[in-house]
Amino acid sequence: MSGTYTGKRIGVIMGGPSSERDVSLNSGRGIHAALKQKGYDAVAIDWKGGADDLGTHLRREKIDAAWIALHGTYGEDGCVQGLLECYGVPYTGSGVLASALAMDKVATRRIFDQESIESPRWRRYHGPADVARIGFPLVVKPSSEGSSVGVSIVKDQSQLQAALDAAKKCHGLVLLEEYIKGREINVGVLDDEALGEVEIRPATEFYDYEAKYLRNDTQYLVPAPITDSERRVLHDLAVRAHKALGCAGATRVDLILAEGGRAVCLEINTLPGMTDHSLLPKIAANRGMDYATLVERVLDSAKLHA
Repeated sequence: MSGTYTGKRIGVIMGGPSSERDVSLNSGRGIHAALKQKGYDAVAIDWKGGADDLGTHLRREKIDAAWIALHGTYGEDGCVQGLLECYGVPYTGSGVLASALAMDKVATRRIFDQESIESPRWRRYHGPADVARIGFPLVVKPSSEGSSVGVSIVKDQSQLQAALDAAKKCHGLVLLEEYIKGREINVGVLDDEALGEVEIRPATEFYDYEAKYLRNDTQYLVPAPITDSERRVLHDLAVRAHKALGCAGATRVDLILAEGGRAVCLEINTLPGMTDHSLLPKIAANRGMDYATLVERVLDSAKLHA
């Protein structure tokens, strides 16, 4: 143990009230165990949301810094980050604004467009005219969910209404985007530098919640079997996207490498999963960084942003 927060009490905030609660608990348990292994005075805080006051937990446990292991709404969207700013508790990951922007896919795309970061053609859904502008096949997704919750690939008109209904049940606006067939590459970024990448080859049609967390037949190729020039393009795109939103600490940037070498950025995950299925630990391991060391590196970057 030789980090910035040596001798400090670290609260690992996990759980939360979002649809990704179970994933967050898995991440949090792993992070807590790793911090203990490294010799930190770490305490697991299972926050349930609602009437379960997070501030009470922080005061009772006398937390000096927070390792945020939350995912989704209230955890990844700037809300908890804002609370921690108010309490003066340094925390891992991105600040309030970057977290909110990255969680809202419509806001993310607006920034990408402004910063010339290539992403799929997209529209906010208002009605049939927006569908016509994108054309089939297209992707329907809620603007403010993670872990592919509520995401559908729509091949024709007959599948559209069910996809819209699924997205509307989730948080945020409904986003339509061009379906780009290609290889799914995720790049890990740590402290503004590309850590490496993984290619995901799901047995299902796309990398949905089931493929991410429940199935064991998804292939993860680390490093991705791509050319050096493709790797440079993808890493550069990921770091530019990370910086464009003002992200900090560790992020995971989801990209598609299409035929002809076209690379597009789908989204940025400001609190990447840290479960045994998760991608950032796989990427770090390929760089010779074990799980506990990755957890400590992320903790070292904890700070207040306001």
